[in-house]
Amino acid sequence: MTDHRLTRRQTLTGAATLGAAGALSAFHTSTPARAAGAPGNTAAAVIAQRWCDAWNSHDVEQVLTVFTDDVLYKDVTFNLVNHGHADLRKFAAFFFQAVPDLYLECLRSVLSDGQGSIEWAFSGTDHGVFKTGKRFLVRGASVITVRGDKISRNLDYYDAAKIMRDVGLLKSPR
Repeated sequence: MTDHRLTRRQTLTGAATLGAAGALSAFHTSTPARAAGAPGNTAAAVIAQRWCDAWNSHDVEQVLTVFTDDVLYKDVTFNLVNHGHADLRKFAAFFFQAVPDLYLECLRSVLSDGQGSIEWAFSGTDHGVFKTGKRFLVRGASVITVRGDKISRNLDYYDAAKIMRDVGLLKSPR
């Protein structure tokens, strides 16, 4: 059983890991496209949109339909590792409670030989991660492995320091 509550150490480690480097700022695009992959990469767009739609449904069972039974789903920023549907079910339920207005917008996707990525924007109101009641918006990316038409491995990367700035826990850099 995976415990999805974040410790202070995980919060600060996640923020330092991606926040200091500003790793995801490189994903900025001037004209984002909804679930757009490379030309002819419709499989990527379909899988990416199913992924975003499932999370946006706020329905744990809908989220599970996008993933294989033996999925490895890791929130790299906070080192939250989920093996299989049972863990992923708890993870999704935690985020639906923690960010009740959670919304993911698919920006770009690429898939080749079962490997790919989904670039996204994640927004919502923090009620259970930092418990501030404030809104945030962060861009991120998921590195995925696809088996058949389902995701078997999902690694999420995003800038926790950006979220912490948005909810008032970190000052913006000068």
